[in-house]
Amino acid sequence: MTTILPASRFARRAGGAEGDLRAARPTTLQVNVGKRCNQACRHCHVDASPTRTEVMPDEVVEACLDVLARTPELDTLDITGGAPELHPRFREMVARGRALGRKVMVRHNLTVQFEPGLADLPGFFASHRVEVVCSLPHYTEEATDRQRGRGVFARSIEGLRALNAEGYGREGGLVLNLVANPVGAFLPPAQGDLERDTREWLRVHHGVVFDRLFTITNMPIARFALWLQRAGNYDAYMARLEAAFNPATLPGLMCRSLVSVGFDGRLYDCDFNQMLELGLEEGQPARIQDFDLGRLRGRRVRTGEHCFGCTAGAGSSCGGALA
Repeated sequence: MTTILPASRFARRAGGAEGDLRAARPTTLQVNVGKRCNQACRHCHVDASPTRTEVMPDEVVEACLDVLARTPELDTLDITGGAPELHPRFREMVARGRALGRKVMVRHNLTVQFEPGLADLPGFFASHRVEVVCSLPHYTEEATDRQRGRGVFARSIEGLRALNAEGYGREGGLVLNLVANPVGAFLPPAQGDLERDTREWLRVHHGVVFDRLFTITNMPIARFALWLQRAGNYDAYMARLEAAFNPATLPGLMCRSLVSVGFDGRLYDCDFNQMLELGLEEGQPARIQDFDLGRLRGRRVRTGEHCFGCTAGAGSSCGGALA
């Protein structure tokens, strides 16, 4: 059973004493197919790694696709992980989502292309016109490798070139977006400025092109929270996020327009709540098998102190800055 917590500091800032931050009509089904990944990044809020074995079972995969088929209001299937491409039914999910006429987005870490049997991913993405959202913490090799591991930047560049070769990131072509997050305990720079600098650097030095760049704030949960605590920076980072609270970000919060599905089928307001096992409020559908758009529309969003990460400065979401 989901327990309703007292209004947090964030709830009081965002929605008054009752913490009444409300969702709108969900338009995106974000499906986390598991924690298995070919990398173990320092900032990962999913705590994914090559040693994790949790993957979405067949009955949950089918339930997600059934919900998509009978709920036309859900116009986007957003597939994430871990590295979602490592799920045995990943390609089937993409193909069936597209066959239903939905926009399909994949959260792609680029280096997974170099795992056995996955070199053809760029061609697969292109043939199904998937929107690819790629992790690249920074446009320099030193900064990216410091966060994600030695050699990650070089393989990421190779992966981007492979996507470019299929028409991704080129004018009028397939959509290729990058996601950058700070390499440390600070807020991301202005999204427009970083996009400009990244575009120029990657084009000149690596011959790589892309469509958009999204900045995302490192969330103080899971692996990044542990790193902050070990460095003695957790309280200072939380204070920095709270001090930068920006109410102009509230209308665009991703929890207002999506429903997040965990690998085990449980439902959440967002991917971050999912990692904290903070399920939907009591009285809402608890699992994907019980999905009910009418009940989910206008639901009260469960919040916590981590939510300051999405509302600090220009804001942060799966689509980047909010204000």
